[in-house]
Amino acid sequence: MATVQPQYHAPTFDPTVDEIATLKQLELGEVIRVPEALKQHLSGRLLEWGYISKSQSGEYVITETGRKLIRRQDN
Repeated sequence: MATVQPQYHAPTFDPTVDEIATLKQLELGEVIRVPEALKQHLSGRLLEWGYISKSQSGEYVITETGRKLIRRQDN
C-alpha cells in the first residue's frame, strides 16, 4: 500500500503573471468553468492557497483573499 506524502507549500505565495491575470479575469466577473480552466492551464495553486474557489455550479470564483492579492500586486 502506497503512503500519501503531504503536499509541500512554500512559506510564501509568489504568483506568476498568468495567475495574476486569471485572478483579474475572475474579479471582473468573467466565468471560468473546468473546460476553460484546462485550456488556460489554470493553476491549481490558486485553489490550494485559497485565492479562488469552485462554486456549486462548477465555476471558479475569486475569494476575498484573491482580491487582496491583486491589490497587493497593483501597489
